[in-house]
Amino acid sequence: MKPLVLAICIFAFPAAILSQTAASANAPAKAETKKPAQKSPAEIRRSALKAVEEVTPIDEDPNINLTAEDLEIAKRVFVGTIACELGNSVTLTPSKRRPGFFVLQTKGARFSMHPVESRTGAIRLEDPKRGAFWLQLGNKSMLMSQKLGRRLADECMSPEQITLADELKRNPRPGLLDSPVSAPASVPALAPAATQ
Repeated sequence: MKPLVLAICIFAFPAAILSQTAASANAPAKAETKKPAQKSPAEIRRSALKAVEEVTPIDEDPNINLTAEDLEIAKRVFVGTIACELGNSVTLTPSKRRPGFFVLQTKGARFSMHPVESRTGAIRLEDPKRGAFWLQLGNKSMLMSQKLGRRLADECMSPEQITLADELKRNPRPGLLDSPVSAPASVPALAPAATQ
């Protein structure tokens, strides 16, 4: 009986190996005929929302009324497509409906911004609903997200800002600590304290 079982194993084993090899050879052909992976409903929804957002006009907040000073600040805002660091860019467009308002668009978001008075003299545009602001300095601009606590775009420079940055490189302005501060010529002496 043992020789019979041994003979069956000797002949059956190679046949089993051959059948497994043939099955694995056919498996890649079936995998190639599968349809490409379908997007999940969440991915479809995100892409649809983004497409709708890109063509939907942003409504300015009707509760915000700009002052004459705000409108003067708005006249000094650089508009157009502004190049930023790492190949990014922002597009700043004046609102067609309300003077002094701007639509700022980046790769991932759009904001409706309006000027806000700044103590430092920098031009500041804010979108209070979305928690973002645009800060325009003499030689660069940046987009900040107050909600995320980080910069969304940095080192953004319009042609005017590039010209100023080049001028500052050639002729740097003295810093506060660069020039010596002269002490007053005389310091008035304190009167002695009255004794009793």
